[in-house]
Amino acid sequence: MSEESIIVVGGGIAGLTGAALLSKEGYQVTLVEAHSQLGGCAGTFKRGSYTFDVGATQVAGLERGGIHHRLFNYLDIPLPDAKILDPGCSVTLGDGSRPINLWHDPLRWQKERQEQFPGSEIFWSLCSKIHESNWEFVERDPILPVRNFWDLSQLIRAIRPSNLLTGFLSKLTIADLLTITGCHKDRRLRSFLDLQLKLYSQEPASRTAALYGATVLQMAQSPRGLWHLHGSMQILSDLLKDSFLRDGGSLLIGHRVTKIIRKENSNVFDVKVLDRRKNLLQMKASDIVFSLPPQSLLDLIPIDGGLSTTYRESIKKLPKPSGAVVFYGALRRVDLPVDCPGHIQVFDEHFGSLFISISLENDQRAPIGMATLIASVFVDIDQWSNLDSQAYTRKKSVVSKQIRAILDHKFDLLETSWDHQELSTPRSFERWTGRPSGIVGGLGQHPDQFGPFGLSSRTPLKGLWLCGDSIYPGEGTAGVSQSALMVVRQLLESKGRHLNIPVFN
Repeated sequence: MSEESIIVVGGGIAGLTGAALLSKEGYQVTLVEAHSQLGGCAGTFKRGSYTFDVGATQVAGLERGGIHHRLFNYLDIPLPDAKILDPGCSVTLGDGSRPINLWHDPLRWQKERQEQFPGSEIFWSLCSKIHESNWEFVERDPILPVRNFWDLSQLIRAIRPSNLLTGFLSKLTIADLLTITGCHKDRRLRSFLDLQLKLYSQEPASRTAALYGATVLQMAQSPRGLWHLHGSMQILSDLLKDSFLRDGGSLLIGHRVTKIIRKENSNVFDVKVLDRRKNLLQMKASDIVFSLPPQSLLDLIPIDGGLSTTYRESIKKLPKPSGAVVFYGALRRVDLPVDCPGHIQVFDEHFGSLFISISLENDQRAPIGMATLIASVFVDIDQWSNLDSQAYTRKKSVVSKQIRAILDHKFDLLETSWDHQELSTPRSFERWTGRPSGIVGGLGQHPDQFGPFGLSSRTPLKGLWLCGDSIYPGEGTAGVSQSALMVVRQLLESKGRHLNIPVFN
């Protein structure tokens, strides 16, 4: 392998996007993925005739001008077949009131929220102004956080007067916006916001950055939207893989990076990789794009491997991400309610938020007349990490029954309704994705770790770049794709080149 080559670590959507872009730009790129399948948390698995999405079940950014649309157009690959979700989600607060539907049509959503939360329009109007300002900013591809003059130049280029105004809100939370608009006494509105924000920022309204929360609360509405992929979430990975291989990329599936070292006064990384047969491969690269959680660096780069003690300590001090428990089930479609929404969020006294995704008829996830159902809950990873095998098995069984009971009650299901059921835990995600302790979703979007105050894609170790859900604000395939675009632009700039992806108006 040439010393001018680039190694991308991790074959999730972020790593695949970065690898595909770099290959299209003519670089010699090797993508190393430890699992036997690409996709990471946006991957899939099969159980008989059923296909289950591992984690992510919906996609943002497929609309004209959205991040996936922009990148796929640039990579000259087709957009996946997808259907807009309408409603994007149906939220049940557990207070006996009817569900809150997040309609795609902005006027219909306005009518819905006026009926559900009377007197709150001033809050939603402020969120809308922030949302519009944010998109003006994001579509110009700013670099955040700023770490050098070029980063600063890209930030300044993206700023407009409206961004300067909303910038004054950068240290506020969504709860602060409720107070400013006089809506803080509406407990039902607050409950709704806490549920929705937990999905996207892993934080409640009191801890979600206002600039981030105002945008994700309106992602389901036109001209943007949430999409359901025909087939499975794996389609995104397959398309990016095809682009990567078409442009000369080298793919190492079932290979695990075990050590990364950059010796003092060296311009080259030495990378050790174990193949499927446990043979040790020695590789070299001028740059490494690391798409795994940054916490993984602590195990892969030894103390003398080039990463400063200060930076190592800063990674250790990152807020602890959540884990997830996910129930995967298959059942008869006739036993589900007529016109059942594809995505439902339910408040539960024990779990807090339960997010449910149900396959559509003819979307290739289940045979005709059947449906897959995925129900996920964020959990504290410490609740699962220190259990012995017997305690783990017992806890897994208890949690599975608890989630089944919620689903049976919600949809009035019987034992005979179910054809398949299983549960994954943080330990399962650790085995599947290689993420430390099975953490998912990146860093919570608190004002102190959002945007200009977040973790930079540039590391102090020259040539080592970070991307993924801990870098760009927001998880999901759209957020990690934005992070990949940002890091590729930075990497190319470091080599005297520029990457400009067209913006569609």
